[in-house]
Amino acid sequence: MKVEQALDIVREAFFAIIQVAGPTLAIALIIGLVISILQATTQLQEQTLSFVPKILAVIASLIIFGNFMLNVMIEFTEKIFETIASL
Repeated sequence: MKVEQALDIVREAFFAIIQVAGPTLAIALIIGLVISILQATTQLQEQTLSFVPKILAVIASLIIFGNFMLNVMIEFTEKIFETIASL
């Protein structure tokens, strides 16, 4: 295996990681920001107020985007196995 092939695999792995983790992290970030703004405006500093909506949003995003995430992981895994077989 050449260095260029290894770097291509690493680049594709990072892209797959971003595709798999991105939607869930983005939703958690947005919900966290909205809850933080709400807490700052109302001066409510309750820890569970930020934790519960975020965990529910993350679970909902996993349900919604789970099929997409699984397909990305399967495609990447198949590509890796094909690359290993061609060596």
